[in-house]
Amino acid sequence: MIRFEHVTKRYPDGTTAVEDLSFEVAEGELVTLVGPSGCGKTTTMKMVNRLIEPTSGRILLGGEDIAGADPVELRRRIGYVIQQVGLFPHKTVLENTATVPQLIGTPRARARARAAELLELVGLDPAVYGGRYPQQLSGGQRQRVGVARALAADPPVLLMDEPFGAVDPVVRERLQNEFLTLQKTVRKTILLVTHDLEEAIRLGDRMAVYGSGTIEQFARPAAVLGSPATDYVASFVGADRGLKRLAVTPVGTADLEAVTGPAGSAAEPAEHAAASAPAPGGHPPAGAEPTVALGASLREALAALLQGDSGRIGVTDPDSGALVGVLTPQGVHRALRRAQLQEA
Repeated sequence: MIRFEHVTKRYPDGTTAVEDLSFEVAEGELVTLVGPSGCGKTTTMKMVNRLIEPTSGRILLGGEDIAGADPVELRRRIGYVIQQVGLFPHKTVLENTATVPQLIGTPRARARARAAELLELVGLDPAVYGGRYPQQLSGGQRQRVGVARALAADPPVLLMDEPFGAVDPVVRERLQNEFLTLQKTVRKTILLVTHDLEEAIRLGDRMAVYGSGTIEQFARPAAVLGSPATDYVASFVGADRGLKRLAVTPVGTADLEAVTGPAGSAAEPAEHAAASAPAPGGHPPAGAEPTVALGASLREALAALLQGDSGRIGVTDPDSGALVGVLTPQGVHRALRRAQLQEA
């Protein structure tokens, strides 16, 4: 969907912002661009909608060289979300969200109906928030409106520049969770710029780690953490990269020990049969609450483990809620080793 072919941006004073970038973002993929300030990640993103023109090389969007496209029309086909949101202060939330559809000729009533649908999608009731003005919203609410506005014309591509950087950590994590849920529904092709490594790891299907104007590694987050391509990448992701892998490694059935009882049952994985033993009476072990769903990250699971005294937590089926097994610290270790072997 988005393809960079040997793209360089050099300014008249001789400063090279990015040099010889070549990479591709697949349709429906979310790629995070991460690195220190001034490394060229925002320049990369702004060249996609021609807010910045490359010095050399080509950028293709859906197979089309964007150099031949009208810049205004191009930007109307690409959703754009920035850190400070950029909502029009004199327009209501509904009017802000309907802006781009109306610019491309969508009848006003249909544009407003589409805006209402999207506000609902990002968790803002249009009956409650549609008539409000940006200054009447919290930072997190304004950010949601910014995402809704970017999606209003149903663009195939979404560019996001530090979209959650202006809100506090608690709201940021909630917005990230909601955005991942939203992406499962809309499946846009997304370039997301961030300086936050944790955010890049958590959100990206793949991530590009920038050095100084170049991409040092372009791979899935688990691969970057497990096998840094260069000393620079190893230093950037940190000595605790093993812990960061917790956020990108899911809990799987092979990591669980069996438990039987009235809350649910699960067959014990054969390779762990000798190592596991149910609690007396065959009931779920005391302290199994809180539970996590199968497929949750090991980070969530470990946090739940640390809340209790039993040294194990229940793992539930995400659809039925039935207990399917228990996870122990040994299971967390097995899961990490399994993920490392898969990456290798």
